[in-house]
This record gives sequence, C-alpha cells and structure tokens, in this order.
Amino acid sequence: MPRFRLTLAYDGTGFEGFQLQAGARVTRTVQGALEEALTRLHAGTPIRVDGAGRTDAGVHAAGQVASCDLPRAWPGPALVRALNAVLPADLRAMDAAPAPPDFHARRHARSKCYRYTIDTAPVQLPQRRHFALHVPAPLDLATMQAAALLFVGRRDFASLASSGSDVKTTVRTLTRSQLQRCESEGAAALVYEVEGEGFLRKMVRSIVGGLLAVGRGALTPAVLEYELHARDRRRWPAPAPAHGLSLVRVGYEDAVLHYRCPEESP
Repeated sequence: MPRFRLTLAYDGTGFEGFQLQAGARVTRTVQGALEEALTRLHAGTPIRVDGAGRTDAGVHAAGQVASCDLPRAWPGPALVRALNAVLPADLRAMDAAPAPPDFHARRHARSKCYRYTIDTAPVQLPQRRHFALHVPAPLDLATMQAAALLFVGRRDFASLASSGSDVKTTVRTLTRSQLQRCESEGAAALVYEVEGEGFLRKMVRSIVGGLLAVGRGALTPAVLEYELHARDRRRWPAPAPAHGLSLVRVGYEDAVLHYRCPEESP
C-alpha cells in the first residue's frame, strides 16, 4: 500500500484536539474526522493516520502533517481535491505527496514551529476571538522579548511539564524563541514564534504564560529564569489559553520532502 504525507490546516475551535480519544465518551478530533474522510474515499476500507503533533483541544494548525497508507496510489492534487470535498469545513488538506514506505509523520519530524497571537488593542475584533488571546492591559514588550531568549538552547523544561505526563525526559532543544509586535487585520498584536526539535504537552502555552507574567510586571526575567531551572511546575505561571496557539509547520529531511515513488520518472 502506498504511503502518503498529508499537510493539514484546521480551526481547532470545534475539535477536542488532534488525537483520537480513548474511552466511551464521544469526542470530535482532527484524526477522527480525517480517518473518516479517507475511509469514505476508499469504499469503507478503514484508514489509520498518524499526526506529527498531538495538538490540544482548541489549538489550530496551518501546517500539521499526517502520514497514512492508502489502498491505491493517488496523484497528490487529486487526493487534495477529493479529501476537501468530504472533509468538514473546519479541516482542510493543503497538500498531499507520496512518502517513503517507512515514513512516520511524528517520528521523522526534525522540527516544529508554533505561533501564539496576542491581541493588545482595547477592543478585540470579534472575528479574531477564536484565534488570538485578548490582553487589553499594557504589556512591557522589551522585557518580554528579553525573557523569550531564556528558552533558546537545550534546557530541562520540567517546570513547564503538564502533570501526569509520561515522557521519558523533559529536556528539549529550542532553536528560536521570538516575540514581536505586528499589525494583523488592522489590529495591534504581539506574535510569539518558537521552533524546536519537539515540545512537551502544553509547553508552548506555558512559555507564553510566563512571558505574560513578565509583561504584566508580576515577574522579572531573572525570576522567570530561576523558576525555569527550579523544575517545579507548581511555581510556574498558568498556561495561556489554547485558542491563541497554532502549529505553523513541521520540518523534515529533504529525502522525505522530495521523495519520488520508484515508478515515477525523474
């Protein structure tokens, strides 16, 4: 069965995260909606997909990646069109391409980039309420920018780890952590982007929670750095709400991105 790499975008407002949920309670997930659409396209043959990032409930994506095996080969553009004809309106296939037979969207990911948006105008545009956190109170941008640099490099992020997490290690490497002011849809906003090899559950939202505490003057960058090394989640500021967060892109090696099926001509 040929393997495919799918690039997805979704409005996470109506989803209980990406991953299928265990148990009897019925939940709507991105994985479930995608598998249902793929199964429908293949005459009821069950299709299983794996996602690069297990985004939480309410988190959005512009560049989520999924891998799956399909019963037949598809030209990439044709698969995109067919999928979007049966997917719900808040989930879209942006690209589809053949992948190596052993490709796994999560295990082979080399980097992930997330973006968190904070609207700072006195009144938030209503159409942005599901995609940006509204903080009308003054924030110290320069101090927040200095604090953002604390997270770059190889760090133990135990202070930001969610309770009950079963990860083997809380050490992660971040290559970029940057906050800047911008105008989005005519509204003043702060946009935080962070990129790294991988993230703990709610880690980005916890980083933003710490940056907001610094911006409001509740903590100094020095205290935030101390709490980062304390390895005590109870002392870290609460995570920022999910709706301001989006998975922007997932990075892979060129061999995956430019893979050609054996039967394809060069």
